Amino acid sequence: MGDSPVQTEAEQPPPAQIPLLNSNNRNDTAQNQQQRRQQREIRTSNDLDDSLEKLERFLTFLGFNQSSWLSFSLSWAAFSVVGVLVPVLVLELSNCDSCETYQIKNFEMVIVASQACLAAVSLFCISFNLRNYGIRKFLFVDRYGGQMARFTNLYVKQILDSMRLLIWWSLPCFILKTAREIIRSLYVQRDSWWISVAILLALVLSWTYASTISLSASILFHLVCNLQVIHFDDYAKLLERESDVVVFIEEHIRLRHHLFKISHRFRIFLLLQFCVVTASQFVTLLQTTGYSGIVNFINGGDFAVSSIVQVVGIILCLHAATKISHRAQGIASLASRWHALATCTSTDASLRSSNSVGNMEALNQLNSLHMTLSESDLESVDYVAMPTTTQLASYMSSYHRRQAFVMYLQTNPGGITIFGWTVDRGLINTIFFIELSLVTFVLGRTVVFAST
Repeated sequence: MGDSPVQTEAEQPPPAQIPLLNSNNRNDTAQNQQQRRQQREIRTSNDLDDSLEKLERFLTFLGFNQSSWLSFSLSWAAFSVVGVLVPVLVLELSNCDSCETYQIKNFEMVIVASQACLAAVSLFCISFNLRNYGIRKFLFVDRYGGQMARFTNLYVKQILDSMRLLIWWSLPCFILKTAREIIRSLYVQRDSWWISVAILLALVLSWTYASTISLSASILFHLVCNLQVIHFDDYAKLLERESDVVVFIEEHIRLRHHLFKISHRFRIFLLLQFCVVTASQFVTLLQTTGYSGIVNFINGGDFAVSSIVQVVGIILCLHAATKISHRAQGIASLASRWHALATCTSTDASLRSSNSVGNMEALNQLNSLHMTLSESDLESVDYVAMPTTTQLASYMSSYHRRQAFVMYLQTNPGGITIFGWTVDRGLINTIFFIELSLVTFVLGRTVVFAST
């Protein structure tokens, strides 16, 4: 009895609470990760809110935010005064008899009219959509609810890129316009230098205001389309993550529905913008080629500056529309490739191979039974190992679902449309030949007939 060993404290078994502690540690780690994930989502959501708030303040400064009668009245009053009344009064009051060579009032009135029309179209269409839908629904950045967190960083980046694009296109045109007005002020001698400075500032301010409005509208449409490109890129990755065809169809219906909304909201803007820019360029070409005098940078420089702004705006819109249209049409190609790869996978190949082997084995077994057994023996056989059709039916069902999905995408391509016309390369080719026909017609009426 005295020989039984006594267990020391170091030899005692570990306490039973240690597994529970490990489980608690794992739970704490999972909770910490979830908390960090939630904090990261809140932080990214705040970044998006800040970006949208800055964008909304900028649009309010330009007069696009017309949510009340007061803001509506102030916006159109500011546009009427700064965009229309100021340049017209300056051009009417700054006439001088000694500067007819350098200042052609008819040219500049046409430029003011074209800029005012394009800015008015932009202000009316964009403010109407913002008033009805708000900035978030206008940009489609709140439609995914809980899944929006993974797109937030891309949203913020795209908004910042759009603002940079506006600055990069507005700044060179502003510098060119300012240089033109400075050069013309040096050639046009006036009674006092402060009158020249006041005229220069008034014309530059008015042009900057009208041009920024028209360019901002094009940038907003460009932004809306590029935000949809993010979702189409994610949809292409969805083909790699998921295998349920119903999920693909539901997501594509959602994307196509939002493209339909964008087309419906912007079709009047795109159509009027194209008509105004075409008419402006038509009149510009008609006046410059039909003018018998010398057209130089002083009297015709505004034609170049305004044409750059107008053409850049419509190019941004057409580029954004064709980009999202081609991305939507390219989904059918990606789905066809996914369908082909899924059909030709090793699993399906092995399934067909196993079915073939099973059919051959069953056929050999039947032949052997015919050779070795009599007719009564064959009638008494209860079971013959025939190939099962469960796997084959499942394979064919999956194949038909994928095939139906591909056919659905091919017959419903989607894209930005203008009253049924899809904005893609075909429509751009049509626009190019229409513009080319107008240019040749104007040149034929002015240059050819004038020379004869």
